[in-house]
Amino acid sequence: MKLITRNQYLEKLINVIGTPDIKVITGVRRSGKSKLLEAFKNYIEQNMPDDHNIIQINFNLPEFDHLLEYRPLYDYINSQYVAGKENFVLIDEVQMCADFEKAINGMHASEKFDIYITGSNAFLLSSDLATLFTGRTFEIKVFPFSFSEYVQYFGCYDKYTAVDRYIMEGGMAGSYLYKDQEAKYDYIAEVFNTLIVRDIRKKYKIRNMQLMDRLVDFLMDNISNLTSARNITNTFSGSKEKVNHVTISAYIQHLCNAFAFYKIRRYDIKGKKYLTSNDKYYLSDHTFRYAKLGTKNMDYGRILENVVAMELLRRGYEVYVGVLYKKEIDFVAVKRNEKIYIQVSDNISDEKTFEREVFPLLQIKDAYPKIVIARTRHDEYQYEGIKIVDIADWLLSLQK
Repeated sequence: MKLITRNQYLEKLINVIGTPDIKVITGVRRSGKSKLLEAFKNYIEQNMPDDHNIIQINFNLPEFDHLLEYRPLYDYINSQYVAGKENFVLIDEVQMCADFEKAINGMHASEKFDIYITGSNAFLLSSDLATLFTGRTFEIKVFPFSFSEYVQYFGCYDKYTAVDRYIMEGGMAGSYLYKDQEAKYDYIAEVFNTLIVRDIRKKYKIRNMQLMDRLVDFLMDNISNLTSARNITNTFSGSKEKVNHVTISAYIQHLCNAFAFYKIRRYDIKGKKYLTSNDKYYLSDHTFRYAKLGTKNMDYGRILENVVAMELLRRGYEVYVGVLYKKEIDFVAVKRNEKIYIQVSDNISDEKTFEREVFPLLQIKDAYPKIVIARTRHDEYQYEGIKIVDIADWLLSLQK
């Protein structure tokens, strides 16, 4: 498989070399966590040729089966320590080792190792890191390929054609090896069903997988729609099986914990407060929807929203759905003192559609940037202070 350097993530790892944190690489299955760890190893070997000692363990490989309990793992790593050098510990799929956190915490307490780990998303949750590890953790969140990485991978020159392809093919790079589009979606469906859902079932001991499958289909079909556990429960209540909102809420949280979906909360722009009712859910990669539900009923507006939501998260923004005077702004993106208001549309060539998209932005009276992102196939221009940007240009912009 062709490899590209994912500098956005690699630089984050490089910048924390030598810090006392436990570095934890998280992200949805098959998003490139293992390849990132391998790229980091190559960087160390090329840039610290005489000053390093790398202790690498990949629990996907049978040669490390003897380390599948924490004590042998801990003893093995200590036996590989070299005094006078920077000792890097790189462990892939760490959750396969029973009680792995005991080994990691022991190594961290010895202050002899610089520790980097990846693991199955359902077993190495962002919310669990502080509980699992007694030392401070530094999390590197890895996403499927961005459009920029897609262009880099395929060497695309026509950005408008490339973005149309990306909308159909997505960022699960493992699928790029398949020539046929249906084969690509079969691979993506396999990742979702076999790896992501299997992890969730194992982690949370879920028995009612039929309900989980119905919930997944519902959330995929309602990307960008306001959703709550209660209204999903009401929708499902017509069936013979008993469903309650507590179970639905727990299942949604499990899916988000596994990075299958990301929850985007609502924010009252005028009242400057978060709203507790109804959220939106977006897929970590929009092609999971095609793989599960097919492509007959394409809603490009929703798909573009999903693409923009994930790109904002990649760039490190906190993302919210904006509410102002009962009108909705697709995204309010916040990072430190920066704030951006964004509307997303597939096609704004129709005058009524254009007016519908810009109207909520015109009601916002502060001076923060306001953007409409659409498939314009034109250079950026402005309308009453609002930037109108083609989605390909925005996705390729150098904004971080």
